[in-house]
Amino acid sequence: MKESIRRIDPGAEHFTAERCFINELSNTPGDPEVSIARARIEQGVVTRWHRLAGTAERYVILHGRGRVEVGDLAPQEVEAGDVVLIPSSCRQRIANVGAGDLVFLAICTPRFVPEAYEDIDD
Repeated sequence: MKESIRRIDPGAEHFTAERCFINELSNTPGDPEVSIARARIEQGVVTRWHRLAGTAERYVILHGRGRVEVGDLAPQEVEAGDVVLIPSSCRQRIANVGAGDLVFLAICTPRFVPEAYEDIDD
């Protein structure tokens, strides 16, 4: 990794088949140990069940309220300041149960690559 400042590009946000908007803030081969994405889920939306093979993930909730389901844990509500730890290959999904958008950082180690994503929704 080289020293640098990465500026957010609001126009880089894109909608995914998982039912959320993603903006990759930092995800490059030059920094393979970690990636950081800004995720945004609209009111009332639930993401698809999925898991990441070989990649651990952390959600850092920035804004809104959600209900997260991870592995065998009971569903739990999360809000700004909460951190959700998701081990590699652990099933997960999150619902926006608030009045506006649910926004969080998705921090992956090693960095997220599309090949790691596995949709396991019925």
